[in-house]
Amino acid sequence: MSHYLALDFGAESGRGVLGRLENGRLEISEVHRWPNVPVSLPDGLHWNPLGLYSEMKDAIRNGARSLPSGETLKGVAVDTWGVDYALLDSRGEMMGTPYHYRDRRTDGVMDRILERIPRSRIFGRTGIQFMQINTLFQLAAARESGSPLLDAAYRLLFMPDLFNYWLSGEISCELTIASTSQMYDPTNHEWAADLMDDLGIPSRLFLPVTQPGSQLGELRESLAQETGAGTVPVLNSGSHDTASAVAAVPASSPDFAYLSSGTWSLIGIELPTPAITPTTLAGNFTNEGGVSGTIRFLKNIMGLWLVQECRRSWARQGKDYTYADLAELAAQAPAFACFVDPDEPAFLAPPDMPAAIASYCARTGQKAPVGPGPTVRACLEGLAFKYRENMQRLEEIAARPIRTLHIVGGGVQNRLLCQFAANATGKSVAAGPVEATAAGNLLVQAMAQGEIASLSAVRHVVRSSFTVDEYEPAATAPWEDAYGRFAEFTGKAAAATS
Repeated sequence: MSHYLALDFGAESGRGVLGRLENGRLEISEVHRWPNVPVSLPDGLHWNPLGLYSEMKDAIRNGARSLPSGETLKGVAVDTWGVDYALLDSRGEMMGTPYHYRDRRTDGVMDRILERIPRSRIFGRTGIQFMQINTLFQLAAARESGSPLLDAAYRLLFMPDLFNYWLSGEISCELTIASTSQMYDPTNHEWAADLMDDLGIPSRLFLPVTQPGSQLGELRESLAQETGAGTVPVLNSGSHDTASAVAAVPASSPDFAYLSSGTWSLIGIELPTPAITPTTLAGNFTNEGGVSGTIRFLKNIMGLWLVQECRRSWARQGKDYTYADLAELAAQAPAFACFVDPDEPAFLAPPDMPAAIASYCARTGQKAPVGPGPTVRACLEGLAFKYRENMQRLEEIAARPIRTLHIVGGGVQNRLLCQFAANATGKSVAAGPVEATAAGNLLVQAMAQGEIASLSAVRHVVRSSFTVDEYEPAATAPWEDAYGRFAEFTGKAAAATS
């Protein structure tokens, strides 16, 4: 019997998840959970890494206390969201407070960069989709603003690397998180230093990457004593949360696509090598590093962020709906009453999401949804249509059919969205596990310790350990008709705003 601890951060919350691996099965239990709430300061929107580190220590303490007598942790590993970073000085001290990727300082930066550097060159070097939140554009924004920190900094650490440093004292840069930055060359396995130089980004800030499934060091002695955990290896899992989630996709054959469903929806396939072509550039797909040398070839879609923000807005008005409440209301609302494109830029960080959706509908000549049910249904239908759109492109790029869409992550709990995904794509949907990110984190730790031999063996353990729900396409004719109207409508809307 072996015990591992995953420190798993999402955009809304973090948690410590204890895993027990025995006889080819993984059992997990949550030992600590905490909110991950950004802080608005006069200079913009930031994360609170010191508060998060304090919660991590509580998670380690609770995990150690939860072990059977005489047992110790065989590893601890961190996974977080992508693209955000911290800067360290030459003494290893953090400089400033890390910005949140939704901070508005990157507004317009990507367009200005693309006036100077061809889109094809950036994609050819990095294979990463173009989003204003990418680290490349965050650092370009820092340079544009005249911030002195870039020149004064000694190292740049992505968020899981920062937490690993605080846990172990070891400064490192893990592959899966580095690959989200749009500054790493996945073909030549090196930083795109020439691209950084053109933008005034010091390439000296970046370390060579380390692989998922490797050991960094051990808990710092003072931390081991403070938490009561003792000597515990600090391991590299898939440090990007999606990398860990994809590792835990319970697929048994290669003809699948995955959808990591949460605040973001990330839909993709696994490839052995990057797909960096004019076609993938035109489709704005991305090539991110995965576990065991794989490439996570995928597309980011805005995801359940729209529903989360609607719920927060209604809660501020005194209407505190659960996600189950909202799904039930959406199921009762009329189908295809309006078309909402989840990737509309206005939905990235609006102060009031229902108002932003109403404004979008007004701009595009549609009747705005009224009330929670119709609003949430429009968001879920829009997501399902985006899944359909990108599944078709994935099949074309892979030159093979996709038979099953594996949905993992918190979005699995939205059964209505899972059924919509099956209806819209015409594919069988396998939904689960909900805890894919934590499971992937824990099992890649077991790979690092030699307990599991391969990625396929990881997935075998997942299939043996968790329930997966099946959804088959239903009422496909209305969805087929509505998708045609959605594609025509969103194409016209995008052309009108470009």
